[in-house]
Amino acid sequence: MNTPVSAVAALRGDSTAAAESLAPSRVRLSGRWRGLVLPLAAIALWWAVTSLHLVNSALLVPPAKVWQTAVDQFASGQVWLALGASLARELTGFVIGTTAGLVLGALLGFLPLFDRLVGPSFNTFKQVSLFAWIPLISVWFGLGDVAKVVFLSLAALVPVVVNTCDGIRNVPQSLLEVGRVYRYTQWQTMTQIVLPAALPAIFTGIYLALIYSWLATIGAEYLLVAGRGVGNILIEGSEHFRMDLVIFGMFIIGLVGWLMNASARVVERHIGRWRVRPSS
Repeated sequence: MNTPVSAVAALRGDSTAAAESLAPSRVRLSGRWRGLVLPLAAIALWWAVTSLHLVNSALLVPPAKVWQTAVDQFASGQVWLALGASLARELTGFVIGTTAGLVLGALLGFLPLFDRLVGPSFNTFKQVSLFAWIPLISVWFGLGDVAKVVFLSLAALVPVVVNTCDGIRNVPQSLLEVGRVYRYTQWQTMTQIVLPAALPAIFTGIYLALIYSWLATIGAEYLLVAGRGVGNILIEGSEHFRMDLVIFGMFIIGLVGWLMNASARVVERHIGRWRVRPSS
């Protein structure tokens, strides 16, 4: 006989996983390579324009110069030091903002009284542009790493709160009926029905927080005192009019963002399999 968790999984279904299992592996593999078409075409056009001297400007350096800059940066270890500093700030702000966001989102979703008291203030707070907080943060926390981490925490906070709260509130009534049929306590309903059902929305918020906090890391390093970090690569390149260094920094930022996105998708697939796995 199936357990209540199995019944919940059966009610929810998993059409996405079924569709993926029916799709030929060859089609999925070819689809992964399609994303390289546009970047490769852009690099080819960039190489052609600079090689044929169609643009005589120091603003557009050839790919070979950017490649040499990349080799020098990796050989000297400067890029690793910059990445380590930026990722340390990003991870710290992400963890703080995500943790606070999960707690606040859960309180808003589970407690109607708390939502009536705090919800309107939070809805006003989230309308304020993230970068509008920089003057206040710089006055309160200075211009160093503490101010940057506070800024990154704010960037991660809002998407987690919004998606966690919405995920809890939008649990289908059919799932809640399962808990009533099995006479679940409030705690059992929350932990065995509501939270698993809200997990996709919660993960979406965490995923957005990861991306937003990385984007905010570069903004914080650029607008506040840079110190060591990827943002400092852009600033150094801009100040010395080294477009090869600027373009290299942009490639690093995009590559790290892509790796974060890919890692988050892998975790999401594993969580999805765990969520629908039947219990005996």
